[in-house]
Amino acid sequence: MTATGPAHAPLVIVGSGLAGYQLAREWRKLDSQTPLLIISQDDARAYAKPMLSTGLAKDKSAEQLVQAEAGAMAEQLKAQIRSHTQVTAIDPAQRQLWLGNECLTYRDLVLACGAEALRPDLPGDAADCLFTVNDLQDYARFRQALHGKQRVLILGAGLIGCEFANDLLLGGYQPCLVAPAPQVMPGLLPAPSASCVQEALAAAGAEFHLGRQLVRLEHARSGLCASLDDGRQLHADLLLAAIGLRPRTRLASQAGLAVGRGIQVDRLLHSSQPHIYALGDCAEVAGHSLLYVMPLMAAARALARTLAGEPTQVSYGAMPITVKTPACPLLVAPPSGEQPGQWQFTGQAPDLRGEYRSRDGRLLGYALCGSAVQDKLALNRELPALLA
Repeated sequence: MTATGPAHAPLVIVGSGLAGYQLAREWRKLDSQTPLLIISQDDARAYAKPMLSTGLAKDKSAEQLVQAEAGAMAEQLKAQIRSHTQVTAIDPAQRQLWLGNECLTYRDLVLACGAEALRPDLPGDAADCLFTVNDLQDYARFRQALHGKQRVLILGAGLIGCEFANDLLLGGYQPCLVAPAPQVMPGLLPAPSASCVQEALAAAGAEFHLGRQLVRLEHARSGLCASLDDGRQLHADLLLAAIGLRPRTRLASQAGLAVGRGIQVDRLLHSSQPHIYALGDCAEVAGHSLLYVMPLMAAARALARTLAGEPTQVSYGAMPITVKTPACPLLVAPPSGEQPGQWQFTGQAPDLRGEYRSRDGRLLGYALCGSAVQDKLALNRELPALLA
């Protein structure tokens, strides 16, 4: 598709994950005529990324997690979808992007290229047994490697690490988590709430080595041998790295867009260059870098209206995070840290209610474990908006 100029050029969305497809759905409700091109570096199949950390418990293959093939999405969205295609450069001044030697002109460009999983650089000869699960292809490879295996070492005990530990437990596997922090989900949960989650997962069969670093990974006679910084050696069949995500900003940075933790955009999701927008895990929206579904959905609705000719600032209300650890149901609305306060707890583990309140009693955040999650509606009414 080579356009004759910006007036006849398509809206181009780079990325076919939840952010890209959700924006396309919302925009097509408002504009059914303007050409739409979606460029995907993978096969462009639609799926729900949160299902990646619940698929083992449900015994779902990667194919079974697919909601629609690329062809079906193209028909549904009245779009051209270019799968297995890499954007190699952007020229904001000419409103053009490059796919290798092919040049395309865009009316507006939306970067929805997500984030990449961090991979540790571990000494040893077993790097081939280190997996990350950040997309459908990753999930397929990991699930295939799990066949006939039992013990999975998880590097990282944050939200994703704990979700995968619970999913592995429900799938009949034995997870062992290693992380440098002294608690699970540091930075997200207060210590008493973290203890609830850890104790519930441990009771279900998970093993924890917190406050420890993995310093070497080697093949052993049977499986893997992982050496910790205290000299201890752990044996496992596979290693799953869940140490965080890094927003994909390289393409934007090379094009001269402002980049911080993510591609920096204002509340219109507009970048520092004309006609270029960003949303989802790759975006830093008005200083907020929120790699969760609820902010993404709000951004998609607002940006769709802006692209349809009605400039609309994104608003973030109370956006609690549901953590998929059924061993200990968990809902958390982390305080921003901009206002001082302190945690107050009621109940007992595993049904612990934590409230973070200012000195004058205003609710600034919460952490609800077990049956306390039923208190979310009342607490949400008290929470201040993240971005009013």
